[in-house]
Amino acid sequence: MQQLAHSKFIALNHCHLLLLLPNLNLRFVEIKLHDNSRFAMDVSGSESQTEAKKTKSKTPRKQKETLLKQKSPAEFFAENKNIAGFDNPGKSLYTTVRELVENSLDSAESISELPVVEITIEEIGKSKFNSMIGLVDRERVDAALYDDYETEKAREKRLAKEARAQEINAKNTALGKKVKETPATKVIKGRGEASFYRVTCKDNGKGMPHDDIPNMFGRVLSGTKYGLKQTRGKFGLGAKMALIWSKMSTGLPIEISSSMKNQNYISFCRLDIDIHKNTPHVHLHEKRENKEHWRGAKIQVVIEGNWTTYRSKILHYMRQMAVITPYAQFLFKFVSDAPDKNVSIRFSRRTDVMPPIPMETKHHPSSIDLLLIKRLIAETSKQNLLQFLQHEFVNINKSYAERLIGEMGPDFSSKMTVKSLTSQQIVRIHQLLRQAKFDDPSGHCLSPAGEYNLRLGIIKELHPDMVATYSGSAQVFEGHPFIVEAGVSVGGKDVKQGLNIFRFANRIPLLFEQGADVVTRTALKRINWSNYKINQIQDKIGVFVSIVSTKIPFKGTGKEYIGDDITDIASAVKYAIQQCCVQLKSKIVKKMQAREQQERKRNLSRYIPDASGAVYNVLKEMTQLHASKKIRYGDDDAELLSKVSDNLITKETLSEKLAKHVEQVDYEMALEYATQSGVSEEPRETIYIQSLEAENKMIDLKTPFIVFRLFQ
Repeated sequence: MQQLAHSKFIALNHCHLLLLLPNLNLRFVEIKLHDNSRFAMDVSGSESQTEAKKTKSKTPRKQKETLLKQKSPAEFFAENKNIAGFDNPGKSLYTTVRELVENSLDSAESISELPVVEITIEEIGKSKFNSMIGLVDRERVDAALYDDYETEKAREKRLAKEARAQEINAKNTALGKKVKETPATKVIKGRGEASFYRVTCKDNGKGMPHDDIPNMFGRVLSGTKYGLKQTRGKFGLGAKMALIWSKMSTGLPIEISSSMKNQNYISFCRLDIDIHKNTPHVHLHEKRENKEHWRGAKIQVVIEGNWTTYRSKILHYMRQMAVITPYAQFLFKFVSDAPDKNVSIRFSRRTDVMPPIPMETKHHPSSIDLLLIKRLIAETSKQNLLQFLQHEFVNINKSYAERLIGEMGPDFSSKMTVKSLTSQQIVRIHQLLRQAKFDDPSGHCLSPAGEYNLRLGIIKELHPDMVATYSGSAQVFEGHPFIVEAGVSVGGKDVKQGLNIFRFANRIPLLFEQGADVVTRTALKRINWSNYKINQIQDKIGVFVSIVSTKIPFKGTGKEYIGDDITDIASAVKYAIQQCCVQLKSKIVKKMQAREQQERKRNLSRYIPDASGAVYNVLKEMTQLHASKKIRYGDDDAELLSKVSDNLITKETLSEKLAKHVEQVDYEMALEYATQSGVSEEPRETIYIQSLEAENKMIDLKTPFIVFRLFQ
């Protein structure tokens, strides 16, 4: 090895130190980096520039640092809007209406005010929408650029098809055959041809504090409904998701007007939401004069939608909401430039009896998890473990809490500080609470609609021939109380033959994914309707089931149905429907009995004139024989014959007597039939009390079927 004449050192960032030896006649030196990438350098001493081998190596690049990205709640729901029911423009319009109506009901009920809700959907044309956002309409220059462009070949094909259809109809008309209606020519609508609607909801609720309005509408997952209680909402988004959809589809802000009790001004706020920061972007927030002393809230939002495809869903929703809340008054309007498309429906109030306000409750020990225990420990104001168990959970008194602490082991004591619990100790508490036996939670925190209101709502909207309702007692699943109410009706207007199923969860209608719901499956597969004298195919049957709970076990991302896999709920639903059917059977049997009674009476009454005429002729002949002394009758017969001769007994009097006899026999036969059939209970009838003036002081005594009102 030759002696080193001289050496050069090249220090490279993030690479090995390389010693170059020019005496070794090296032309290229390959350098290996720490990340195992390689590149070659020309060290021959020539003036040629150093270049990377194109075939064997690559130029080194600085490795990029990994950056963690975080999404805000608003951004998450904007990207996954189908979770909140904003799958497409049509359903987005439906969900917006639903969220606004339910917010209005909650607001009015929170102050025990009979709700008055006005909902208006105004159709906005493309030109009007462009003028709202300051955009000038432009004519198409290159028509073939658009996806709704119809080529000449496609146009000829369409016209030929329409001509053939007209020719076939003309031949059928000449032959006297039935002519099929020619379908209307479909208007090709491009992807960019969206429909826009201004949705306005006005109520008489409690309103909102002036300073809280921006955060209540412009910050996702912030609100007043979080806690363990029965709520109408599914995600706690309310109008926030409508605002996100408005920002995504139109870019226009939402407008809120609100005024609270004894407030001499109206709070007006125009805002949108910063999706990435999950913060409100306020355009205008001011106080305006309240000359009319109005109280409530008015929300207005412009969104993309589809009224044509979801018209029936929105109207069904309003109708079912009127069924479950007969104490509310709804006014629904759809306004369009075409007068024939306008819709205006008023759902009147039928009663002024409101359900109690749902109460917030504490967690049941059997329904908790580790995260919940840690959160309760962090938020509790109690100092020691004994107080924590007593006051943070239901159905744990002092003596039972001491027994639980004793069972936890020697590391636990009643006086130990709850904040000092280790992770292992928290796990031990969780395991014991899941395994120990506790009393079921009561249903006092729940607010069902009540049989009275459910019956009123069914009769008000469907006008059935007969209806039966039932309200079960509170039951439990996974530590959460629930109550099932049911109603079954037969007959009525706008009701199709067969089963018509109406589902409610926490007093809101469920319209989608009906086939997998526990109510649908129970009504179709687990109820033998023929046992209750009901024809499942021919009769018009309405099945109404309302489930209220602190936790509704929804299935699916959209939370549109209740699963059939919870045995406790499925059994309660079946029992409630059966109890309604038992009541209906009593009414149906009595109706059948009355119908048979009328038929018997009709058959017997048909022969009364002939029978009375024949009897009278016999008596007349006997009278003549008795008068001519050809035949002598006894004293009783002679007295009867003398009445005939004196015209005290005539054909008409015999007909009257015979008709009374038919009535008596028919009544006795019906009574015997009822006794044999086991029908001893009279059907319970519904009595309605008219609405009274608000200034009257009264006390309501409620029963399942009637409300007694005492005046002070």
